[in-house]
Amino acid sequence: MPPKNQSERVDWKDGGTPVSSLFDDPYFSLADGLAETRHVFLAGNGLPARFSDGFQIAETGFGTGLNLLATLIAWEDADLPGTLRYTSFEAYPMPADDMARALAAFPEAAARARPLLSAWGAGQRRFALGPVMVEIVEGDARETLPRWPGQADAWFLDGFSPAKNPELWDDRLMAAVGAHTAPGGSFATYTAAGFVRRALQSAGFQVERVKGYGHKRHMSRGTLCDTP
Repeated sequence: MPPKNQSERVDWKDGGTPVSSLFDDPYFSLADGLAETRHVFLAGNGLPARFSDGFQIAETGFGTGLNLLATLIAWEDADLPGTLRYTSFEAYPMPADDMARALAAFPEAAARARPLLSAWGAGQRRFALGPVMVEIVEGDARETLPRWPGQADAWFLDGFSPAKNPELWDDRLMAAVGAHTAPGGSFATYTAAGFVRRALQSAGFQVERVKGYGHKRHMSRGTLCDTP
């Protein structure tokens, strides 16, 4: 893992795809990042059907904020009353200019991004994005997530590739994810790596390997098992 307190450095490749220079991994699918988010994180967690007032999403890896904006669109399209809570754990925040450039590739998301970009550029890490109450927890998730007082109804596990960022997928962190999941809560992730699935099973989830997005054959999703 790169040194702590280091901001992300973004390289732009293949006609404008943002790639982490710290982890040498793209931030989203080269095919269609917004469609990937909808397939993996929303549908993978049974959303928006499970949304309700006060529903809590938690995420590892905030990145460009695309998952947040896709979630906002899904909430608005569901036309639900109340608020949604969204907490994301991010060690290496992306510079605001790079975030704006990345989101510009998705007009539907970019149209709702102005309040996010304004807050992000001002250094705010707690702010409202319409009906979504957003909290970004900066720092190493292995340290910050276990101290988080919340419980998630759904997890978006979206760190960089386990092969390049294994720290964000280790057994202790996955155990903390399980410990901070509400009864009946769920997770979804683009990876189907065996050691990640085993760690999530050990953390208390019933884990499935299902069809991935685009060229990816598989992804993983699961629900917290009922305790005896």
